[in-house]
Amino acid sequence: MFNVTLKSSGRQFSVAAGETVLEAAQRAGVALPYSCRAGVCGSCKATLLQGHCEYPRNPPLALSASALAHHAVLLCQAVPTSDLLLEAREVTSVEDIARRQLGMVVTEKWRLASDVTGLRLLPSHGERRLNRLPGQYLDVLLEDGKRRPFSITNGPQADGMVELHVRHVAGGGFTSWVNDALKVGDHLRVEGPLGTFVPREDSERPMLFVAGGTGFAPVKAIVEHFIALGTRRPMQLYWGARVAADLYLRPLAERWAAELPNLQFHAVVSEPVHAEQATGLRTGLVHEAVLVDHPDLSGYDVYMGGPPAMIDAAHQRFLDAGLPEERLYYDSIEYAPDVLAQNIAGRAGFHDLHG
Repeated sequence: MFNVTLKSSGRQFSVAAGETVLEAAQRAGVALPYSCRAGVCGSCKATLLQGHCEYPRNPPLALSASALAHHAVLLCQAVPTSDLLLEAREVTSVEDIARRQLGMVVTEKWRLASDVTGLRLLPSHGERRLNRLPGQYLDVLLEDGKRRPFSITNGPQADGMVELHVRHVAGGGFTSWVNDALKVGDHLRVEGPLGTFVPREDSERPMLFVAGGTGFAPVKAIVEHFIALGTRRPMQLYWGARVAADLYLRPLAERWAAELPNLQFHAVVSEPVHAEQATGLRTGLVHEAVLVDHPDLSGYDVYMGGPPAMIDAAHQRFLDAGLPEERLYYDSIEYAPDVLAQNIAGRAGFHDLHG
């Protein structure tokens, strides 16, 4: 067993044999940032100041050669081989929120887009509602022991209602079942809340929200939270998709912009022909639209939700534009951890990292 010390706060916790730093921190009630839990998104990146770790599960694909050279580690995959001293962000706002399992029943199902299904779930009879923050996600627990993560697209509700946006993935067993067979009245077993993509209220800086596809779901929850607070901070929302039809709640975002003087909305599609056929659309990649409008990001807080490819493309570009990394918050859940693990199986692995 090894001990981990967090330099900024001085907090310490122990890590059992074979356990990752993130798993040990969660067991100890220490909230460190994370999202995909598979070493792909980089949300859990920290700096190893002293000690050694290895990656026996998945290689740290989210770390560039430069990051590795500067002793960066991914806490969701890093297994200590000695005591560690880390420079890591803590998300204290989620520390007192208990993660638990509960049964939920489907109360509504509707079509948001050709490949996106909306679901509303309520706690089953006798179950307590989830205590959670806007932007967090839950795992749907499958009978074979596997899990499927979905961002919660609404803020906490008195009745415990949870709304999900489920994209149908071709060949995906669970999403195909949701698309074709799941019906109102069916029961699901879930675990949550999960994730550290939550509102940061200790700032007066303007906010940029960047969403790709169904990454709009957690972004929507956080935007609605700030709207409900009556914030006067300037907010700009960029939502990117391949075609206009994939911007499945565009009228909602346009209504926010029409009603709130401090919120602007930018719809971006990557296929130019679709922008030519509709008004109010920009073409290109969504993160490039952000940089065209804001070449200097040093004065902003940025929230991003979307697939790993989008997050990866935007991450370094935003830092190069002056955004401090500690003010870049993102949720990158596109595939379940076991699916991500299958996708990266066979790639060149990483062994020991020395700090």
